[in-house]
Amino acid sequence: MLNIGIIGAGRIGKVHLQSVTRYVTDAKVIALADPFMNAETEEWARSLGVGKLTRDYKEILSDPEVDAVFICSSTDTHSAISLEAIAAGKHIFCEKPVDHDLGKIKAVMQALEGSNVKYQVGFNRRFDHNFAAAREAVANGRIGELAVLKITSRDPGAPPVDYIKVSGGIFLDMTIHDFDMVRFISGEEVTEVYAAGGVTVDPAIGEAGDIDTAVVTLRLESGALAVIDNCRRASYGYDQRLEAFGSKGQVAISNDTASSAVVSDASGVTAEKPLYFFLERYMQAYAAEVEAFVAAVRDDTPVPVGIDAGLQSVLIGVAAKKSLELGRPVKLSEIEF
Repeated sequence: MLNIGIIGAGRIGKVHLQSVTRYVTDAKVIALADPFMNAETEEWARSLGVGKLTRDYKEILSDPEVDAVFICSSTDTHSAISLEAIAAGKHIFCEKPVDHDLGKIKAVMQALEGSNVKYQVGFNRRFDHNFAAAREAVANGRIGELAVLKITSRDPGAPPVDYIKVSGGIFLDMTIHDFDMVRFISGEEVTEVYAAGGVTVDPAIGEAGDIDTAVVTLRLESGALAVIDNCRRASYGYDQRLEAFGSKGQVAISNDTASSAVVSDASGVTAEKPLYFFLERYMQAYAAEVEAFVAAVRDDTPVPVGIDAGLQSVLIGVAAKKSLELGRPVKLSEIEF
């Protein structure tokens, strides 16, 4: 049994606590830390069997009963807590991104060298049944040589502007998942990025220095192209689709819905809308990525999503931001860190 301490009791910390408690049999959350811990969160955590609650995450790092930590705190703390956890000898599951600063991610990579610490980055979409099936079709050569990869990723609504201001921007907060998907599905590295974007959802997002709608074109090592379209608003729900087209065919995945029922009558043909947001769509994927992490620790095998995946996705995001600013394609080799 792997004893886990979760650092951060915000939305994603609560997701992991629920997924471990409900679906993961070989792990248990024994401690939870959050500087804003309140009575409501304490009561909820205790109802799920968490015995140790604190406002100071350092208590988790120094607890000999904690085998692994889940870093689910604000992004600006991820790399610093990672370094402390590595020094404490705790295995680490760190939510994306590891940091917005490439140099700080590199510092975490250097600290991991020579250590026995397992370090997994939280890119849960790799563990979604739809994306995993698409990856298998591409990897097994079912569609031949990849030519074009298209990813649509649209949220049902924009987050608060206060969050936008500290998010690192759409490319490092939202599109980062799609950048990781490009690498995961294609099995290739990205060499060049061209990003275009604007504000079509909320003028306040533009005033905060960000965009809410974007199209990003990426060139891969083989010469294949990937296209990502993002928007912070989709009135019909959480829109997550992908198509990989190759020399022998294509593989496409559509949105998950509450049911596959299609009603046809005199008024038209109607079907279910996509599931509303990431909690509904990806809860099983969250559990699956934790199971993979637990297995890597238990069996002393490599984690499926390591620190390099965390670095590469941010590297692509930084190149996308630079492309948007300069209005031209940016090669990843231009980004220094």
